[in-house]
Amino acid sequence: MHRLLADLGNPHERLPPVIHVAGTNGKGSTVASMRAVLEAAGYKVHVYTSPHLVRFAERIRLSGGLIDETLLLELLEHVEAANAGKPITFFEVTTAVAFLSFSQVPADVVLLETGLGGRFDATNVIARPRVTALSSISMDHMQYLGNTLAAIAGEKAAIMKPGVPCVSVAQTREAADVIAAAAQEIGAPLKLQNHEWTITERGADGLAFSGENNQWQLPLPGLLGKHQYDNTGLALAALDQSGLAIPAFAVRAGMRKVEWPARAQRLTRGTLVDVLPAGWELWLDGGHNAGAGAVIASLAAEAWADRPLHLICSMLTTKAAEDYLRPLAKVAASFTAVPNPGNDMAFAPADLAAAATAAGMKDVGIAEDAAHAVARLPGARGRVLVCGSLYYAGEILKANS
Repeated sequence: MHRLLADLGNPHERLPPVIHVAGTNGKGSTVASMRAVLEAAGYKVHVYTSPHLVRFAERIRLSGGLIDETLLLELLEHVEAANAGKPITFFEVTTAVAFLSFSQVPADVVLLETGLGGRFDATNVIARPRVTALSSISMDHMQYLGNTLAAIAGEKAAIMKPGVPCVSVAQTREAADVIAAAAQEIGAPLKLQNHEWTITERGADGLAFSGENNQWQLPLPGLLGKHQYDNTGLALAALDQSGLAIPAFAVRAGMRKVEWPARAQRLTRGTLVDVLPAGWELWLDGGHNAGAGAVIASLAAEAWADRPLHLICSMLTTKAAEDYLRPLAKVAASFTAVPNPGNDMAFAPADLAAAATAAGMKDVGIAEDAAHAVARLPGARGRVLVCGSLYYAGEILKANS
């Protein structure tokens, strides 16, 4: 990355203040929450996230809108020419394109999400971000980051920089110890949930945030599930440490408007909605690791206990399917495995169904696609959750949004 960026004139050194976010689950929701609040406050915001769901341009937002595809193509060609055939990865190219575009269009702040890990992530070239943030850390991408939570936490914590405040949600003890040690070693002021900042429920009135510099009262966030309270708190903690002026009205307005597709998202139109039995609901979630499975299971127990929950699932073979499905087995009435024809790394439905059975799922079946999976649903009013893969979620959104 340093070699390619040098050949491009080091655009990453000419950016507005950067808030850099790493973690396993909740990175995207945290970024979406910050963006909603900052834009409600009148700031121009650049955003880099991954992966995209429907269009590649979703990865790069320039000062409030998706990057223009003509500009995107021009920048891709420019980066490809600058790279001149040298070894490079897809994500490194897209990150260089993001930095190049951010350096050319004025804005007030950059929200930067890591792609994988932190230490060797292509985004980890910003020498001095304004703030770094760590969302919930759990087991994922073990083939790259290590087979223990401590190893994974060490990779994520490596986005911290000397003298730059790092905000973190409450972590497991194993991850928290690694993060604290890394912060002390590098000289990064660590701001922990339930220590330097808190996010608490106010009943029907919403949430209350208390940080070192600001106290805000806010409505419940637009993102569904109590797990989003911590992500909301992390977003506000990062803004609290950023030095940016955030009026209370912007926090309230942003929380009402925040959205993040394929994270406990209800779908209300499209071909799959049309074939649902009358009175049924269709939901979509792209989580795909053990932490995400636990979060969705908790959401189902809290908010979806009024009717049976039926899972339609596609997953990649790079994911630990049983670990993801085990908590969901406690709340699901049925499970149907489907293929993802556009991805040759997806589980064969029979293999995913076997993993679901091993995880304790009841009424396990397979179907050739989501529509046929809906056809096997029982007649009683229920709720369908399409889950297990952000890539498959993107395919569902193409036809149902």
